[in-house]
Amino acid sequence: MTARSLDMDELARAEEEEERDPRRGERAEDELIMHLERDQLVVATSRPLPRAALSRRAALALWALRAFVLVVSAMVIYAFVEQLG
Repeated sequence: MTARSLDMDELARAEEEEERDPRRGERAEDELIMHLERDQLVVATSRPLPRAALSRRAALALWALRAFVLVVSAMVIYAFVEQLG
């Protein structure tokens, strides 16, 4: 192998690593999305995500958080109404 071909291989490897780097600002997919028409962009970005697989503990914690929000909301509404009268 010549020095030039080694440089090209190193450059190609560096570009591949850069593509996979999640901290990098823009990716090739981002550039493609920028060139879509508005309706194509809406279709591409409005696909529903699958439901997350949560452990029992996480699901229970989320339900407890929902209950907490409802209780606190009721307390805030009650306090507001009491201050009006």
